[in-house]
Amino acid sequence: MSKTELKGHTKAMTTTPWLAFSIDRASKKPVFEQICEALRQSIIGGSLAEGAKLPPTRVLATELGVSRSTTVTAYEQLVAEGYLHSQRGSGFTVCAVGEADLAAKPGHRPQTEDEAQVKLPLPFEAGQPDMRLFPHRQWAKAVARVCRTTPQLMLMGGTAAGNFELRKAIAAHVAEWRGIEASPHQILITAGSTDALDLCLRVLSSRGEVIGLEDPGYAPLRHIAQFHGLQPAYLEIDEQGAKLPEAEYSPRLVILTPSHQFPLGGAMSPNRRQKFISWAQATGGWVIEDDYDSEFRYAGRPIPAMAGFDRLRRVIYVGSFSKIFSNSLRLGYVVVPEDLLEQFRPAIGRSGLRASYMPQQALAEFMHSGEFYRHLRRVRRTYGERRKFLLDRLVQDFGGLGWFRDHQAGMQTVLHLPGSVHDKDVARRAADQGVTVQPLSRFSASGAGPNGLLLGFCGFSEAEMSPALDVLKLCLEVGTSAAGG
Repeated sequence: MSKTELKGHTKAMTTTPWLAFSIDRASKKPVFEQICEALRQSIIGGSLAEGAKLPPTRVLATELGVSRSTTVTAYEQLVAEGYLHSQRGSGFTVCAVGEADLAAKPGHRPQTEDEAQVKLPLPFEAGQPDMRLFPHRQWAKAVARVCRTTPQLMLMGGTAAGNFELRKAIAAHVAEWRGIEASPHQILITAGSTDALDLCLRVLSSRGEVIGLEDPGYAPLRHIAQFHGLQPAYLEIDEQGAKLPEAEYSPRLVILTPSHQFPLGGAMSPNRRQKFISWAQATGGWVIEDDYDSEFRYAGRPIPAMAGFDRLRRVIYVGSFSKIFSNSLRLGYVVVPEDLLEQFRPAIGRSGLRASYMPQQALAEFMHSGEFYRHLRRVRRTYGERRKFLLDRLVQDFGGLGWFRDHQAGMQTVLHLPGSVHDKDVARRAADQGVTVQPLSRFSASGAGPNGLLLGFCGFSEAEMSPALDVLKLCLEVGTSAAGG
């Protein structure tokens, strides 16, 4: 194979004679993208023929002097684009060029104005999936199947409750992954989780009523509650999760993140879950479970949902595809107890269709085919490696600047700061240097809650996080010195 040379100053180069390319450490382009580009050009140019077997990810990582997760990310991106094929035990082999997504090839067409304006999230923006890992080729096949067989379902997908095949697929998903036994008729498709939460408030609350919200918690929920004229009763978070509402407030409705509290992390204890369910049964209240990223658990299987624990008697379950699949499809869902269906169905009908029919049948095909779960396993493995990299760096370089708890779950971690260093000041300094961190105190209703920084890791490669961590460390050192002075 002829050598594929990346321009610029190099420090690492493969030694495998038929796969020779080098890494430009001075380039702003992430290392995994450099590897992707070199391999793409070799496949397109014919230097890597169909069926050729690539070196194992560990071998290539050693030769290039990069982390294995970098080569894994590069290979999996090329699998998603259709350039490589992966099979357990057989490694990665080259596909026929005709199977690849030609639109994704560098230089195949000029960048459009819309594409040029797209801005990738900056480290460490929380809650961001890495859309560069999206399985474009597999998704295109699912869309193509629908277009060939039932194209009418892309425009006329069913009732206001959503596409029935997608609701069946979701019912199977929540049964397998979340321990929730529900009929497809109990599932309503929404335009994301925020739309699902808004629907729940429209059905279950009236202006002037009290609603229980976690504090710190998801800030947009406070705005939705205010829009509906509700009075928040804030639930403090302790080691077991959200505390029960105090008797003097008597909310009829509470919204919880029991599987992975946002933003602090951690799972609600079984004892506390049972107390909330008992509270709802005794008061006639309802618990809305916002299960925004529970699939991303890096040790063992996901924790069973509270709605499964309750058997959908007093708990309404809200889920979304934004974190686990695509943040641009804007699809979520709500799993409704049987006793509430007669209230929810008219409400979703009156508000009109908010979730587009267009992708629903294709997503159902994608889930039924198993590609959804293959994608989920791939990204969970990649995110797990990125999480490990971030936590290792925090232990290595930030020991005297803050501390964190490893909850082995989620898409972000919290770096708690000493009281002498203010999280908003650090966030401002980091923003000036092009690094995005969210101050933990902003998630508190008072704006003066826990002191720390929310660090997202899923949307960023190790090569992107590493210099950002150097910047963040410097910003914290400046803050610590100022506090000490």
